[in-house]
Amino acid sequence: MSGDFPHPASFEVVTKTVTPQLRRYLERMTGNPATAEDLLQETLLRIARGLAGFRRQSSVSTWAFSIATRVVADHFRRPEAKTRIVDIDETQALASEAPDVDERLVVDEMNSCVRDVIDSLPDDYRAALVLHDLEGLTAAATAEACGCSLATAKIRIHRARARLKRALQTECSFYHDSEDVFRCDRRDPGSPSDSSADEDSGN
Repeated sequence: MSGDFPHPASFEVVTKTVTPQLRRYLERMTGNPATAEDLLQETLLRIARGLAGFRRQSSVSTWAFSIATRVVADHFRRPEAKTRIVDIDETQALASEAPDVDERLVVDEMNSCVRDVIDSLPDDYRAALVLHDLEGLTAAATAEACGCSLATAKIRIHRARARLKRALQTECSFYHDSEDVFRCDRRDPGSPSDSSADEDSGN
């Protein structure tokens, strides 16, 4: 997403540029297009209210993502929006930042296997993973959007990836489709673990 806007940027110019990306981000965060559309309208309303006071300490786009992240966080605090959340320890050390096959799957495929795991992540980890791995923000921009330090953002991305990788390995079967794209399908409960992912990836 480009962060280059004329200064001062009009609301119309900003929203025309950021709306498609914000809608996609909110859909990925909620898994529900209707809910995402409601949250998008709230996000745009907050952008309209705050644009005049925006000091351009970050890009307009990153600022818009930070507003959307707060809006979706407010949504998930509502009792009716609560989902099963797994506990993730932020104190564990970072591994290599180079993504492996299972992490690249996050970028390429948001099917039911990935969606269920994304939904089980704590809100902060979900936002960091979606912003960085799906929306393509840098780690620094992700930290700005999430309102945390760069180190914390990196830890959240790493721990969310690790949780996703573990779940995919135990709950999904992996394969290459006819176009040689790496994909997964949910494994039938009780079926044995499938090691084809390691074989296909050359590990």
